[in-house]
Amino acid sequence: MNIPVVDLNSFLKGSTEEKVQFSSSLGQAFEEVGFVSVKNHGIPEDLINRLYATVKSFFSLSEAEKRSYEIVGLAGQRGYTSFGKEHAKGSDAPDLKEFFQYGQIIEEGMVSPEAYPDNVKVSVPDDFNTLFHQAYRAFEVSGAALLSAIAIHLQLGETYFDEHIYLGNSILRAIHYPPILHEPKSAIRAEQHEDINLITLLVGASADGLEILSKEGEWLPVKAGPGEIVVNVGDMLQRLTNDRLKSTTHRVVNPPREMWNSSRFSIPFFLHPRSNMSLACLTSCISQDHPKLYEDYTAGFYLDERLREIGLKK
Repeated sequence: MNIPVVDLNSFLKGSTEEKVQFSSSLGQAFEEVGFVSVKNHGIPEDLINRLYATVKSFFSLSEAEKRSYEIVGLAGQRGYTSFGKEHAKGSDAPDLKEFFQYGQIIEEGMVSPEAYPDNVKVSVPDDFNTLFHQAYRAFEVSGAALLSAIAIHLQLGETYFDEHIYLGNSILRAIHYPPILHEPKSAIRAEQHEDINLITLLVGASADGLEILSKEGEWLPVKAGPGEIVVNVGDMLQRLTNDRLKSTTHRVVNPPREMWNSSRFSIPFFLHPRSNMSLACLTSCISQDHPKLYEDYTAGFYLDERLREIGLKK
């Protein structure tokens, strides 16, 4: 499926008219499809390539080495999560993946409005921690620009999201779908689901497999063009906008049989606000024809509820 393509440079460096046009194009794509491909996204290609290289090295470690970074009690929000621990909401079948999560970093001089668990430090590969830190900050910058454009589209003012995402609870996740060694019970590596957060930025998956569910109920494959990243709406943003912006259902399917012996790697950035942000539906998105659909939740309460639903939190 050819999802809409937008050029972030036209928002960051364009005229006022180009900025408004970008915001309108992005907003329309998020209303109609829920997914968009972004070029000139600002995340350096060299950083992406080095990040994927170190992620592949990490997942090639022995099971014992990887499990040394799996920390009980963190609900998978930091460090390593072993194969088969997470499942989609409403599904009992575990996803066929293992992953590593890296969260917010409070650096010297920063004043954080809330406490976060420490990131789990990895000793091998030796550039792992540095690259995750650099990538995390780069994703924050690009994600903030995209949310500014969305705020303009929603007529909230360009800076609406700034205070909510500053030192927010975002997650950088590295995912490994191992080779398929025997006939699988399902054709699905990651069952159909919607993301929890505001928006997700997905850079350079190493193989095909991502599919989205169209309005007509068809599963359609999606892949960004060279140098582009895929960005989609999460449930928090859908909830905030009373379903005006679409958190589209998606999944990851198994490759053709001749590629079963290959791994798939994927690195999404789940952009979350701070936990105290209200997700109460915007009054501008409520009308007589489109009444309020959701209870008033905070982002923290909603995240906690969803982590329990997908099996990461007890």
